[in-house]
Amino acid sequence: MRTPDFSGLWQRGKKVTLSIALTAIATITLFLFSDLAVPQSAEAYPFWAQQTAPETPREATGRIVCANCHSGQKPAEIEIPQSVLPDTVFEAVVKIPYDLSSQQVLADGSKGGLNVGAVLMLPDGFKIAPPERISEELKEKIGGLFYQPYRDDQENVVIVGPLPGDQYQEIIFPVLSPNPATDKGINYGKFSVHLGANRGRGQIYPTGELSNNNLFKAPAAGTISQINKVEGGGYELLLTTEKGDETVKIPAGPDLIVSEGQTVEAAEALTNNPNVGGFGQKDTEVVLQNPTRIKFLILFLAGIMLAQILLVVKKRQIEKVQAAELEF
Repeated sequence: MRTPDFSGLWQRGKKVTLSIALTAIATITLFLFSDLAVPQSAEAYPFWAQQTAPETPREATGRIVCANCHSGQKPAEIEIPQSVLPDTVFEAVVKIPYDLSSQQVLADGSKGGLNVGAVLMLPDGFKIAPPERISEELKEKIGGLFYQPYRDDQENVVIVGPLPGDQYQEIIFPVLSPNPATDKGINYGKFSVHLGANRGRGQIYPTGELSNNNLFKAPAAGTISQINKVEGGGYELLLTTEKGDETVKIPAGPDLIVSEGQTVEAAEALTNNPNVGGFGQKDTEVVLQNPTRIKFLILFLAGIMLAQILLVVKKRQIEKVQAAELEF
């Protein structure tokens, strides 16, 4: 009886195994390289804002949806030219001031620096300038900022963030104005610009849950009969009320300001308020100026100046003639 030759099968098996291994390595390499070569959009402020209001970040009342999750009113500033010419690049400078020594509660309960984010609602037709239209000087000011459209069909609504607040208290948007000569849907005139800017983490998730960046209150009147520390941070309070015992969970982050045996009223604070951030909103206007009007204005002003000069010259001539007649 002939002994089977397994050497061929063994060689083919080795080739198949090697081929699978090389394919897996190539797939992983391609995946990692694509993430590095093509940066993915940030899914923090933009993602949550789009979840809260998928159509537009500005409600009918004029409030920007960031205020739904970020409580605490804070200042926000925007500087743009009073008027711009068509098809030109200009700077929209957003300022998000806050005390740099402030420390916010992070998701794990530890303290850290604040992050910032902004949503800029430009008029229809305005958008972030493409790289080839941005000057080298402006590119240096912008640095590595990534501007994300609120929606694919809304290039005039732009979101930036989250960014480290200690580096980006001032955010520059390179904006390209539209050209009514080539875009018949755009007209010259005055338009509104809306800014929403936040600093620090929000207090409410889009699901309606509270984050740990909150002041936690007693759900009912009663006595705190027991306080237990939770492994990993946070507390569990046993609140004895008229209807029985109730467990109150407090996540890691806020500082407890009550003690065992203490009687509390309904909605009385159980922790401090760790929120040091907030949201600010600013509205302004920009004029898309017609270059022809500027030319006529310059001609008009030049004509007035020329007329005034001629009047002065004529007055001098009359004065000379009168002086000569008097001498005669």
